[in-house]
Order: sequence, then C-alpha cells, then structure tokens
Amino acid sequence: MTVHLGVKSDPIVARYSFDWLFDLMKGCGVHHVQLGSSFPVWFAADDWFRSLRRSAEVRSIRISSMFSSFRELGFANEDPLLDEATRRGWERAIHVASLVGADSVGSNACLVLRDKPQTREPGLRTFAENMKGLLAAARSAGLKALTIEPMSSVYELPSTPEDIRNIAQEMGAFHDSHASTTVPLQLCGDISHGIADAEGTVIHDNWSLFEMQIPWMREFHFKNTDDIFNSTFGFDPSERKRGIIDLPRLKRLIDANAGRFPCGEVTGYLEIPGPKLGREYTDRHLERMLVESIQALKAVFTEGEITS
Repeated sequence: MTVHLGVKSDPIVARYSFDWLFDLMKGCGVHHVQLGSSFPVWFAADDWFRSLRRSAEVRSIRISSMFSSFRELGFANEDPLLDEATRRGWERAIHVASLVGADSVGSNACLVLRDKPQTREPGLRTFAENMKGLLAAARSAGLKALTIEPMSSVYELPSTPEDIRNIAQEMGAFHDSHASTTVPLQLCGDISHGIADAEGTVIHDNWSLFEMQIPWMREFHFKNTDDIFNSTFGFDPSERKRGIIDLPRLKRLIDANAGRFPCGEVTGYLEIPGPKLGREYTDRHLERMLVESIQALKAVFTEGEITS
C-alpha cells in the first residue's frame, strides 16, 4: 500500500513563512503539503497563489490538497444568509485549490450550534443540496475530489458511523449518476478522532471509526491524542509516551485494508497545532516538533512503503 507523507500548513500561520516550511520539508524528504485556510486563502490575489505554487515546486514540493483550518465551511446555520456565505466560501476554496494545483479541497460538512440542536437535520439537507452543485464546480475547476472530515462531536457532522455512511452513500449515488460533470465527495480521515459522550465515556473509538471510513478515504491526518480525544499533538518522544496513537498499529490497519481505499493509495498529512503561538520561548520549538514528528512517521512507514 502506497502511503504518501505530507504536512498540513496550519502551525506556521502568523509564525513562519511558507518558504521556511518548504525548506524544512525538503530537508526531511517530504514532498506533499496540505494548505490550510489562513487569511490569504480568502483574500489574496490570484498571483499570490501562483507564486506560492512556484515556491513549492522549485523545492520539489507539491501542494496536493487543501483543507479548512477553523471549521468555517460547515452548513446548518439556520440562516439562509450564512449558508449562502458558506457556499461562497467553498467556491472560493475550490478556486484557490485550482490555482495552487491541488487535487482536492475539503472542510467539515455541518456545524450544529449547541444551543440550536434543531438545525441538525435541516443542516444536513442544506449541506447535501449545496454539495451537489459544488461537486460540479470542482469538476469545472479541474479538481479530482472534494473532501469532508469526520469529527469527534455529534454536533460536528459527520461523526458517527451512521452519519458518515449516509452522507457518503448519498453523495456517491449522486456522483455515479453525474460522473461526467462532477467529482466524487470523499473523506479526509483523522486517526485521532473518536467520540466520547458528555461524561467522557468513549462511544466510538478512533480505530474503528478510521477503519469504517476507508472505502471513501482519499487522505487522512496523522495526529496524536489522549484517551478521550480531548487534546491533540504530534509524535515527538514525549508526545508518543502520553498519546494513544500507536503508529505501527496504524500501519498494520492500513496494510490490512489496502484493497479498500478508493484511490489505490492514500496521503497522510501531519496535522499538529504546534506550541503556544506568539511567545519567543515557544515559537522556536516548532521546527523541532515538526522534524521529530516526521522522523517518527518515517521510522514506521519506511522507504518503499511510504512514498513522499
């Protein structure tokens, strides 16, 4: 099973330049970036993205994916004006993805406000109605797929196996009926995502959720977490001691399900928040945290099994 290794750009925001990140990745032998949704994504001119793409490519790095960083593209707002804004956000992200040469762009599907649980089902319908048009827009822009990420809360859809399966099957049937004019909706998994209830009891563990998503999984996030999915972090030596993500177990799970991935290969992006932002005594640790986490990933997904 070919697993491409990449890095999501989130931890450099307001801290380091993309040139800094690309140089670090080149030094580590990693050649795939997932572009997060920082300020320039929504407002920068097209030429800024063309320049960013050239900056990556001159270092043999490809911006192969985009994915939102702040849950800003979820439907279920109970307000047509906000849902229209959400759709415009998706359309903007699709445009940017085409400029940087990404194959896909994604976000969460629905975000239900905790004081408005009645928006759940209408929100899912609004998502489905809008997504059908967005799949066509992505095809016109030259993308290969749109993605959504199963989350760790029943208020952030999809999260449960039922939600994931229902959305994937509905959107899959739609794409099959419009294969010449749309791209598929696929999943960006996350090995650190599971569901615990209000008392902290695990309802759906991260391993079973990850495995059931594989038939629709185009990409995923490498990320560590604790036993109730509360905090997320990377894979430096101290983080591996306190985290629950066993990388050899993940490799075995992927290998055992190699024939079930929809693309015949998958890209895993290291997604970590990094240290506390905006402190001289913390920002300087980001380089070490990224390098040590990448080294930990490559130690398990060895040459020949990981293709960067």
